[in-house]
This record gives sequence, C-alpha cells and structure tokens, in this order.
Amino acid sequence: MSRIHSPEELENIWKRIQSERDPRKTCISLCSGSACHASGSREVARLLIEEIERQGLRQTVDIRRTGCHGFCERGPIIVIHPDEICYFHVQPEDVPEIISKTILGKEVIDRLVYTDPETREKIIRESEIPFYKFQVRTVFGSNGSIDPKNIDDYLAIGGYGALAKALFTMSPEQVIEEVKKANLRGRGGGGFPAGRKWEGSRKAPDPIKYVIVNADEGDPGAYMDRSLLEGNPHAVLEGLIIGAYAVGAHEGYIYVRQEYPLAVENVNQAIRQAEEYGFLGKDILGSGFDFVVKVHRGAGAFVCGESTALMTALEGRVGEPRPKYIRSNIKGLWGRPSVLNNVETWANVPLIINHGADWFIQFGTEGSKGTKIFSLVGKIVNTGLVEVPMGMTLRDIIFKIGGGIPNGKRFKAVQTGGPSGGCLPESHLDLPVGFDELTQAGSMMGSGGMIVMDEDTCMVDVARYFIEFLTDESCGKCVPCREGLRQMLKILTRITQGKGREGDIELLEELSETAIEASLCALGKSAPNPFLSTLKYFRDEYEAHILEKRCPALYCKELIAYYIDPEKCQACMICGRKCPAGAISGAKGKIHVIDQTLCTKCGTCFEVCPTRFGAIRKLSGVPVPDPIPEENRTIIRKRPEQ
Repeated sequence: MSRIHSPEELENIWKRIQSERDPRKTCISLCSGSACHASGSREVARLLIEEIERQGLRQTVDIRRTGCHGFCERGPIIVIHPDEICYFHVQPEDVPEIISKTILGKEVIDRLVYTDPETREKIIRESEIPFYKFQVRTVFGSNGSIDPKNIDDYLAIGGYGALAKALFTMSPEQVIEEVKKANLRGRGGGGFPAGRKWEGSRKAPDPIKYVIVNADEGDPGAYMDRSLLEGNPHAVLEGLIIGAYAVGAHEGYIYVRQEYPLAVENVNQAIRQAEEYGFLGKDILGSGFDFVVKVHRGAGAFVCGESTALMTALEGRVGEPRPKYIRSNIKGLWGRPSVLNNVETWANVPLIINHGADWFIQFGTEGSKGTKIFSLVGKIVNTGLVEVPMGMTLRDIIFKIGGGIPNGKRFKAVQTGGPSGGCLPESHLDLPVGFDELTQAGSMMGSGGMIVMDEDTCMVDVARYFIEFLTDESCGKCVPCREGLRQMLKILTRITQGKGREGDIELLEELSETAIEASLCALGKSAPNPFLSTLKYFRDEYEAHILEKRCPALYCKELIAYYIDPEKCQACMICGRKCPAGAISGAKGKIHVIDQTLCTKCGTCFEVCPTRFGAIRKLSGVPVPDPIPEENRTIIRKRPEQ
C-alpha cells in the first residue's frame, strides 16, 4: 500500500485493482455485521475458509466478509456471486454442503433459500426476494458486496473518486452549491438542509472549523448508522473529507457509541488505511488540502445525540445541551464553527458529487429528496434495515417490503422517528414518507426508526414506555423536561394500572405543552410526541382505561384477567403443569379453573394452551364468571382431535 499523490495515480490504482479481479470468479459474500455475528457468522466464516482450503479452491473461490445485508432476522446470510444465490440462516454444519453442492456441483440447496410465505415459492436470487426487490439501495447497496476492513474493495467500486473530483475540479463553494441543489436534508432527525448548514460555517469568519460525524444512535430498535459504519466506513470518511474541504475544516471527529465495538474497530482501521493511501493527513492526493480525523467513543447517553450535548461531550465535559443563541455551525465545538451531520448524511455526499444533484433529486418528494434507510422492526414479518426512496408510502414499506403483520393479526399503528416520534394509525398507511409529511401527521422522520404494532398493542402503554425511556435519558438540566416527563410517566403508569382519574388527559396535555414550549433542547421539546400522537389517534383507548378500567388491547396487566372457557377446555392439563403460581386446579377429564386470588397474570396459561383448543380467554372491564362447581367439572364430550 503506497501513498497516492494525484488523481491520475488514483485512477491507476482503480485499474490495477479491477484488472486483478475477475467478475466471473465465484465469490461467497458472508454478512458479518453485528446481527449476523450474534447468530454465528464468525464460525461460519472460519469453516468456509477451512473447507475451501481443504477442497483446494483458494485460487478459484473468494470469501468476502461484508457488512450488514439488511435482512437481519434471516442471518447468517450468504450470497454467492456471480449467480446471486442467496442463502439464509446458514449454520456451521451447512458449510460442507454449500461447498460440495453449490460451489462444486452448481446445485441449489432448497432448504437454505427464501420461501415466499404466501405462495411457498422458492426464490433463489437476492434481488428477486420481495424484501430487497422493492428497495432502492443507493447508500446501503455496497454494504453487501465489500469487505469493510479492506480499502481495496472500496476502491474497486470507484471509492474516493468523489473526493478527487471535489478537490481538483470543484471549488469549495461549488461543492456546497451542489449539496444545496440536491436538497440533502440531515438524516439524523432534524432534517435541516445540509448545504445551508455547510454554507453558514464556510462563511463564518473564524479560521478554525470542525466537521463531526454523529454516530450516537440511541433510538430503541434503530441501527442504521451502526450498520453503515460497520459495513462501509470509507463512504462515511469520504463524505466527511469532502465536507471538510467545502467548509474549510482541517480536523474532524467521529462520535460513536461505546456500545458499537465493531463499528469502532472498522472505522479506526478505515482511517489507518486512508492515511496510508493519502486520503487523510497532509496534502491529500497532492491537492494541498490537509485533514485529520479522530474517533471519540461516547458513554451511551441518549441526549448526546443532540448536537450541542454531543459537542459538550467531545470537549470532555458532561454531555448536556446548551442554549442555541447562536447556531453550532457558527459557534459549536470549543466555540468554533462546527458542521455536525449523522452517518447516513455524510455517506450520501460522495454519491451527490459523483452523480450530480440532478441524479439525487430524481428520488423523493418535493421537500424530501434522495433515499432513506429505515430500521423496520416490531410486529412485522420481515424485520431489518431497508432503504427506500423518499415518498414511498408507509403501506408499501410495511406490506410490500416488510411482508405485513404476522399470525393473521391486524395492523394497528406504526411509530416513526424514535422515542420522540409519533404513532400513526391505519388511516395514514398511504402517507408518503418524507420529513414534512410525517411532521404534519403528528410524527417525525427522526433518524429512521420504524416500529410496527398489531392489534394486541396497547397504545396507552406504548406512550408510557417511550415516556419512561425519555425520562431515564433526560439529562435533567432543565425543569420542563426533567420534572415534566417524570410527572407524565407517573400519570401514564397510573392509567395503565387502572387508577386513572378524570382530568388526567387534560393534565398530560398541559405538561406536554409546557415541555414543548420551555425545554432547552429537542429531546424535551419532542418528548411529548408519543403521548400526543397516541391521544390524537387513539383517544378512545385512554378513555376506556380511565372511565371503564378496561384495556381494549387486553394488554395492561392490572386491567386483565385470565379465564378458562369451560366449553373449550379439554382437560389436557398443560396449563396446570406450566402455571408458576399453582393457580390452576383440575385433573384429567376435569375442566380446569383459575383461582383469581392466586393468579399473577403472567400469561403462561394463555401461551401454552393449544391453539386447536383456544380455551384461555383474556378479559378486561368485565367481571370474571363464577367458577364451575367441582362436581360439575367432568368432561363428557369428545375432544376435537378424536
């Protein structure tokens, strides 16, 4: 690896690397992101290497350990190129068969390919699987094809070409204008136009400026930034260097969560490799531009995702927000002009410079251009990371890509924007996804979390859960957030326990208004969103909890009871054996009965009762029927299976 001193040398490196790679050569791409690591991809990789060596295939078969492929619930994932054969749930014991049958015998292993849950059709190629088929992967697409620990893989797809183009054919002002023309809005949650932010820093009189990557991704269920840093760190670095050139910064920081060890490892290695090639350091590519990057590991405080709190933490102080009398792009880190964007925003920059703003704006709505990566989780068939063009409807994301709701349940709501976002009901499924559209509906884009809920979800408890999270994560610096959220949590908890009182809804609304108007930072100002959106669309559930002491979703523990329907009980004795409280009486041939004074409402009986019987019922807001007297419990009817 030698230092590159000019765009011409970079072009020669591309040609050399590409000439050394035969696109017809068999390549096994193994997902090695955190999710697949957790399900055993490391052992699969070890055995693949051993088996290829044992079979003498090292010269004819490559193994590439890539970043996240997105379909995380199906990991470990293997894609065999050039035929694009995709295998899911690959286990170590599958490796010899993959090598012998697929690599050597050109035979597809049916049990490892995707099976359409509706048609039962086997789909072999990754691009034809519905989860991938309806996505537009401009930012995330390379994750599944390059080794994040090998800079040559990034160079093989034209990596750092956008940097060379910016440094040698564009002025800083032209770079900013291109980003402005693309209307790239911050993917970290605020949606502020990146070009305008950069322009403000560029024009600031202070000669010392900074650029910062916000990888403090703390939303429950969200891991888009982590996966990009793990799988394609050079794209983020390239965008950061271009941004630094545009604003006139010579020092940058990557603020990443302590809980992201693989992302930290990969980005640190990427920085070292970029320095060796000359993409970082002094006189980058012979342009005279100098730039260095440092990685800072955050302590895991959710509030540090807020720009001023993050900068305060970078300065070595407690991560607390500060008033924005002057925007941080004018006076930020150490009082200097500082441009802060999240991982996904920076990763979009090389694409805009390479392909142009006109290419970028072909995707999206009038106010939201490009694509967006979402973490699609919750009560949905296909969970994972998806990248879609702005403007795709919630319905298409959830049902075309996500596969709909499992177990025949009905869709109830989708929560977007992380814990400070809002919950949107079925009537909003045809809403196009965009910054402005989601905000107008009472939610927000946020960093891209998308949690799907089914009919068994209690929306009052959802609000309670997210307010509890935000209460714990509040830095406590300002009273409206610190005390307001604490009081909201007390009231919501009381409501879910069946202790709600008339006037609670109005009090929650008043507390919400105060937090929105008077909180210091965006965490406090947006924290009431889970309550306000669920109240707006599911007010009847709040009223049922308070006025009727009933949970319509049959979820809130203190408001439900379990009852064995004597007409359906088959005396199989499973529930009695599994009940941890010993609350179920009955014997073989005797209808079972739950002693309500002993029942802890753990739900074990409901879970273990065979679905063909369905004898356990949840009740809420109605009295539990009197138990059948002992002498009348004998079952004389035939069981359904007889």
